Amino acid sequence: MVDRFIWKIHPAPMAAVVRRRLLQMINGQSYDLAFVDGGSLVNAELVCDLQARGARVVNFNHDDPYGSRDGPLFATYRRAVSQYDIVVVVRTENVAEARSLGARHVLHTFRVADDVEHFPRALTPGVGSRWASQVAFIGTWMPERGPFLLRLLQRGIPLSIFGARWNRAREWPALRTAHRADELVGLEYCYAIQSAKICIGLLSQENRDLHTTRSLEITSLGSLLCAQRTIEHEQLYVDREEAVFWNDADECADLCHELLRDESRRARIAARGRERFLANGHSTDRLLTRIVRETFG
Repeated sequence: MVDRFIWKIHPAPMAAVVRRRLLQMINGQSYDLAFVDGGSLVNAELVCDLQARGARVVNFNHDDPYGSRDGPLFATYRRAVSQYDIVVVVRTENVAEARSLGARHVLHTFRVADDVEHFPRALTPGVGSRWASQVAFIGTWMPERGPFLLRLLQRGIPLSIFGARWNRAREWPALRTAHRADELVGLEYCYAIQSAKICIGLLSQENRDLHTTRSLEITSLGSLLCAQRTIEHEQLYVDREEAVFWNDADECADLCHELLRDESRRARIAARGRERFLANGHSTDRLLTRIVRETFG
């Protein structure tokens, strides 16, 4: 109910509650740095409260809070942008958009995978069997995703779908048998990626994505990324060597068929993808190190 209110009506009332509760929790303590991840429920007044306690306040938002997809969800966030000491964004267009709202210092970065959460684990036979798949897509239903995954099934791809709201898809009668679980979090999310021979990377058109967190998490976990061809994906990985990219569902299906027939090629691309991820350094620890340096110079 709270989530529906925030998404459909306005986050301001809940942001006021968050502010009051947080100020009670910190009880007058002072800080050097306050890091706000997301920030849809952090209002400008709370940012100023934290700064009054000595903190430099940094925001990192890997969504698209300046776009139109999420309705009023980021209305409170946008009003607070001008108060942050640093605003970190993951889209090139967000740089100018943040500045237009008065952002003082904007830092552009790729998204990141977490050094601890998204690290390959030794899988027991039971875990490996539970989560094993040939071709996996892990993500929430969005209107453009249904036709794409339906086409993969029509092309004979042995597809497993993990994610929420797929029963809303017009294609649900055909996709139902491929859907194995709702939203995955924590270890289950990691197990599903690690146990897949190929992981499909889809973008959100309304979110203006050119890469997503899964673009890093899949390779960080040692699986093979098979994603839409974009300029940012091609900056992250060499196509056909460190990941594989496609322009449409049929090209994706062709690649999946080829890769499923060639285990050694799959293993080679997955291994090189993880090596490239490590070399790129798009991890939580490195991003936080960069933010601290930018903040305190």
